[in-house]
Amino acid sequence: MRKIILKSNCERERKRMQMSFRWYGKTDSIPLEYIRQIPGMKGIVTAIYDIPVGEAWPLEKINELKKSVEDAGLYISVIESVPVHEDIKIGLPTRDKYIENYKETIRNLGKAGIPVVCYNFMPIFDWTRSSLDYELPDGSTALIFEEDVVAKMDPLTGELSLPGWDSSYKKEELQQLFDYYKNIDEEKLWENLEYFLKEIIPVAEEANVKMAIHPDDPPWNIFGLPRIITNKENLERFISLVDSPYNGLTMCSGSLGAHPDNDFPEMLRYFGKKNRVNFVHARNIKLTGPRSFQESAHVSEYGSIDMYEVIRAMKDFDYTGPIRPDHGRMIWDETGKPGYGLYDRALGATYLTGLWEAETKNRNR
Repeated sequence: MRKIILKSNCERERKRMQMSFRWYGKTDSIPLEYIRQIPGMKGIVTAIYDIPVGEAWPLEKINELKKSVEDAGLYISVIESVPVHEDIKIGLPTRDKYIENYKETIRNLGKAGIPVVCYNFMPIFDWTRSSLDYELPDGSTALIFEEDVVAKMDPLTGELSLPGWDSSYKKEELQQLFDYYKNIDEEKLWENLEYFLKEIIPVAEEANVKMAIHPDDPPWNIFGLPRIITNKENLERFISLVDSPYNGLTMCSGSLGAHPDNDFPEMLRYFGKKNRVNFVHARNIKLTGPRSFQESAHVSEYGSIDMYEVIRAMKDFDYTGPIRPDHGRMIWDETGKPGYGLYDRALGATYLTGLWEAETKNRNR
């Protein structure tokens, strides 16, 4: 009987999503030992943070990171991210050098047994918010995006600093990048993305590393810069550029769900059945305007996304890949990196695991 039970447990383990947690390395205020104590937590989403963008990641540094995670009883489920150099996005003559370095990084990640790489193709800025500590009615603080506030921001003044803004750029360098992007519209960015993909995806296939592009966050143009990974039509166009399961998606509920026209559960189900969902970010947001939102607790009633429908969609295509609870509020007087505290993300992970268990048992009746 014991052998049968163990076999059954292993079978369930293989058929479930891989709950994972973002960890910013040894400088993270949250130790791996705490992360391991979250019920159902198995994977770590992390990266190497001290290598300049564009340089290849040495195998020894990857193995060192991997060992530190495994010594804590966890495993690396996703590298998030290997940043794409701006010269690649702009299409400068120097891009080939940086693409070769990117390919070498993918090969080394494959040698280390890393299964998934999350990355993005957003010009200059990663995810952008107007405030990092907006106080919600319950007293917690959250990340928010207010369209009218962002419209008044000027990133070239050198006075602003928000997550996703590369503070390594000097004011003059930032101005130069903006000057380059004056000649890059959405179609040109698509062209440069296709060039990049056709170089790296064959290497990813050989290395057995699944690539997972992250949607633009928020999913519309900001500061006059083009954004193209924004909706179902564009995701369809993206996967058609290179027809391979290694050319996949990070389906982020908070990013795609920020646009009222995006039906995230339906999109997740659609691309999942095409075998192109390689990673899932699950967070809830409350829409406060056509292009404004507040990040909320993961529980469905607190936001605009039905997280139960998200789990149902994943079950519909038997998703067994990595998922992380993504951002969280700062609660219970916790301090640290905004959006990346322990407590609310742990609550989110447990909530998502509970939804998965309930839906699994409901389907097995």
